[in-house]
Amino acid sequence: MSTRTWEGLTIPAPGTYNLDAAHTTIGFVTKHMMVSKVRGTFGKFNGSVTIAENPVESAAELTIQTDSINTGVADRDGHLRGDDFLATDKYPEITFRSTRVVHQSDEEFTVVGDLTIRDVTQPVELKVEYGGAGTNPWGQAVWGFSITTEIDREAFGLTWNQALETGGVLVGKKVKIEIEGEANPAA
Repeated sequence: MSTRTWEGLTIPAPGTYNLDAAHTTIGFVTKHMMVSKVRGTFGKFNGSVTIAENPVESAAELTIQTDSINTGVADRDGHLRGDDFLATDKYPEITFRSTRVVHQSDEEFTVVGDLTIRDVTQPVELKVEYGGAGTNPWGQAVWGFSITTEIDREAFGLTWNQALETGGVLVGKKVKIEIEGEANPAA
């Protein structure tokens, strides 16, 4: 892998890198009944990062297939795919397009961009931890990252809920998004 040093980090050479679906997980967490957390993932997605000569001028994009949602419970997944939540028949994709990259310190970056869910686009800030770059045992270039953010699902039109007798609501308003991944040079 062609790497270079920037701000004390060993980073990939400029170019376009695709997410490695076999080594990337797109997950989310939200509160259930105000007492516990439910986790889920999206299994189908594609994305790329175009690293610029000046890394803070880089760009990223991600497209997630909404029908690939999986929380491990078929009935819940069916409800999440339905009109109360993702309405996957009408809105088959969630998209993210970066608009700005800010180097915070060491391996920490903030990537600002537009997240679209159910045709509602809102700005979001992703906290990105750069994991490093290298070459795997089969000679393929790899670099890694961890991303987190939190969104208000109601800002995207995901407003369904149910009041609880004990107070509070069935589904939390805040959703934490967690992405762990690797990227490889585009072919």
